[in-house]
Amino acid sequence: MAYYRRLGEVPPTRHTQHRGDDGRLLREELMGEEGFSSDSSLLYHRGVPSAVVAGDVWTLPDQGRTPNHPLLPRHLRLHQLLPDGTGADAVTGRRLVLGNADVRIGYVLTGTDPSPLYRNAIGDECVYVETGSGTVETVFGALSYQAGDYVLVPRATTHRWLPAEPSRLYAIEGSGHIAPPRRYLSRYGQLLEHAPYCERDLHGPAEPLLAEGDDVDVLVRHRTSAGVVGTVLTYATHPFDVVGWDGCLYPYTFNVEDYMPITGKVHQPPPVHQVFEGHNFVVCNFLPRKVDYHPLSIPVPYYHSNVDSDEVMFYVGGDYEARKGSGIGLGSVSLHPGGFAHGPQPSAIEASLGAERFDESAVMVDTFAPLELGEAALACEDPGYPWSWAADARS
Repeated sequence: MAYYRRLGEVPPTRHTQHRGDDGRLLREELMGEEGFSSDSSLLYHRGVPSAVVAGDVWTLPDQGRTPNHPLLPRHLRLHQLLPDGTGADAVTGRRLVLGNADVRIGYVLTGTDPSPLYRNAIGDECVYVETGSGTVETVFGALSYQAGDYVLVPRATTHRWLPAEPSRLYAIEGSGHIAPPRRYLSRYGQLLEHAPYCERDLHGPAEPLLAEGDDVDVLVRHRTSAGVVGTVLTYATHPFDVVGWDGCLYPYTFNVEDYMPITGKVHQPPPVHQVFEGHNFVVCNFLPRKVDYHPLSIPVPYYHSNVDSDEVMFYVGGDYEARKGSGIGLGSVSLHPGGFAHGPQPSAIEASLGAERFDESAVMVDTFAPLELGEAALACEDPGYPWSWAADARS
């Protein structure tokens, strides 16, 4: 995201001497993407950012995946998976819902205990806050979060979650970078006038975050030839020792209330609701909005077969008109795989005629490779969902 920010004290010229108040030389770190060829930031540390004194195995929660076979649409009841009162920490408590080589979707209901320090070395994370509030502390500074926020954390950013209250978090973990769609950006990276949000809607850290400590553990998620694994790295000094940084790479939040839905005379396809893109997947949000104004319009979606993608909808607010009678409700996730035609429940089509506004909120992830089921999906699936259209069609 090429939008320059500067926090704390940095030298007038990059890659030159920069000393702290005590006269000691600060250590400059370039954190950059795509091998010095994309967005980056320069961070100035009191300590040595590579000073590791120990390493051990971090045993991850179950990362196993089961193919979607036989090929069926799925309905997952995430609130049933994690009922209130079962809070875990925001990192080690995540359970895998769906995933493939490009993206993994996890879910956790936190308590109020802070998570361990954590770094995802596989890709960026885009965490949707379904409920709750708190702070994410990062090497760049602290971010406040609230319900409706997307929290974007760049790959390899050391951070930890500090919930102020129990929080339901829907974590979209990429295997690369997650950013605003390229069609929203100028050739220099500015969000354009037709984009449904702009730079002033993106909230990064406001000041550096400094912490002291020796022999500090950081949980690192990374890949080996055996797949996704975890390591505990112990650092000589606390990673939160950055007195200043500048650049175009940093964590930020974006709240759905600042997204401006695009509507039309007839029903608009899902790409008009896109908010972010990653490698081989996109993220969209469907929000309360006025609907189609053609006198013969049908406000709910038409049936569609996206033969190149799997569609995942996470229902987070309102009353989803197109799915009445299907069992879908708040906290539901639907998976409609490529090769399967899907759309509204038949009775919802007539019921939607004449509607002027929909009050519904959902987060959608479309992938361009098949998704497999994580252990969490298998634990909260609604077995009757695949047949819900047939029951309605016959009535």
